[in-house]
Amino acid sequence: MPDHHAASLPPPSALDAVIIGAGFSGLYQLHALRDRLGLVVQVLEAGDGVGGTWYWNRYPGARCDSESHSYCYTFSDELMAEWEWSERYPEQPEIMRYLNHVADRFDLRRSIRLGTRVVSARYDVEANLWRLRTEAGEEIAARYLITAVGCLSTANVPRIEGLGEFGGRWVHTGEWPHEGVEFTGKRVGLVGTGSTGIQAAPVIAQTAGHLTVFQRTANYSVPAQNAPLTPEFRQYLRDNLDEIKRTMRETTNGHPFRISERSALATTPEERLALYEAAWAKGGLQFRATFKDLLSNLEANETAASFIKAKIHQIVRDPATAALLADIDHPYAAKRPPIDSDYFETFNRDNVKLVDVRRAPIQRITRTGIETSEADYPLDIIVFATGFDAMTGPLLRIDIRGRDGLSLRDAWSEGPRSHLGLGVPGFPNLFTITGPGSPSVLCNMPVAIEQHVDWITDCIARLRADGLSRIEAKPEAAEDWVAQVNAAAEATLLPQAASSWYLGANVPGKPRVFMPYAGGMAHYRRICEEVAARGYEGFALS
Repeated sequence: MPDHHAASLPPPSALDAVIIGAGFSGLYQLHALRDRLGLVVQVLEAGDGVGGTWYWNRYPGARCDSESHSYCYTFSDELMAEWEWSERYPEQPEIMRYLNHVADRFDLRRSIRLGTRVVSARYDVEANLWRLRTEAGEEIAARYLITAVGCLSTANVPRIEGLGEFGGRWVHTGEWPHEGVEFTGKRVGLVGTGSTGIQAAPVIAQTAGHLTVFQRTANYSVPAQNAPLTPEFRQYLRDNLDEIKRTMRETTNGHPFRISERSALATTPEERLALYEAAWAKGGLQFRATFKDLLSNLEANETAASFIKAKIHQIVRDPATAALLADIDHPYAAKRPPIDSDYFETFNRDNVKLVDVRRAPIQRITRTGIETSEADYPLDIIVFATGFDAMTGPLLRIDIRGRDGLSLRDAWSEGPRSHLGLGVPGFPNLFTITGPGSPSVLCNMPVAIEQHVDWITDCIARLRADGLSRIEAKPEAAEDWVAQVNAAAEATLLPQAASSWYLGANVPGKPRVFMPYAGGMAHYRRICEEVAARGYEGFALS
């Protein structure tokens, strides 16, 4: 138990910390601050259950794209040993069972308030407190404000003329009704072909009377090759737990596999094809680890892109449909690289049609369906798989105001500015877990989350031990970090996907700024450790 200096204790009516969100980030941050440091902490969660992103995203086919044995907490060996996943890539219900198990195992629920949406947070400079207001009008004060709101938790519903006039039902994948949606015999329109649409289409097609997929941007996808975990693999996990954890901590993307040291361009065409075929047969995100230069060299990337496009033409029987699906305008993995279960095969079904809305844009939604510039499509249900206002959206949905009433929305009007994706100038004692400027969405998320939570927890412990009560990112440090984030992105092919949500391109009016840190999770971890070791360089402490 740390030595609680009087100078760092908040008044009796205030909490030590408030955490917004009860997903992977919020649950672990609560455990770390409450159970390790002994602080008085409360989690405020808008949903009626824990789970965060997975509480809301329960659309058909919702499944993680990190392998199950790595999509979990690693802070407790006992937890890792006692929980057994059923599949290589877990579905949403299984992830929810896991997170509920964690909440119960560590007795977290007593510090979580469900159904409590935070609408504003204002920093009181004289009291050195954050004052929060909930949707119900309640006020809560805390010394530290920690946002665990997720990177992909603010649904992006497109502004299409006539949506309110649609006589059927429309839903967004990111706010899926908990009672589900009945597709049997219905005419369904699916708008969006990112990773969510790619997961949802095959499942919807199984029961829908007819499915029309509206594609604006064609996408690469690699088969997940999902399957139940075998007894042999479970034994491998038990025998190699430490090595798996070490690999996740040492690799660029936080996954339990290492990127090959081979160059695609230094490999013969015959060997390269054999390696791609083997990676396709194995499936999953490991496909992009086949060669080291796929995200740094356009010519190398083209070898992977061409391979996947050829696979699309092999799988999809109708040449015109295959051509549309393979008409991809960006390098492979420059946008989030989906993995799928029979996505391309779905277009071989008689009840599925692909519509190219790049060539014939959606004009409006009518009472009976969707109208493009070329045709009308009668529909009973519209499913928007149009993604999220990623990374900044969940933060800006809350009216956060720092010193002198500065709003976070104004501070980030030209794009997010932070130091390490952890702290924002003008917003003392605010920590943003996996905020813009950190590896976050370019990484296996639990690895990024645990690193951030551990850093924040150590920071608060150090402040309290030293009798300090305030920490704030310095403007010059934030500017330098933004430059480093831009430089890291420019060293890759990632910025070449002009329509990527990494750049905010899916949200009208959003600044076009590359938001995540592309320099790799392992390198980022070392930078954060060095900042802390140098007395939290780039932060003002008082």
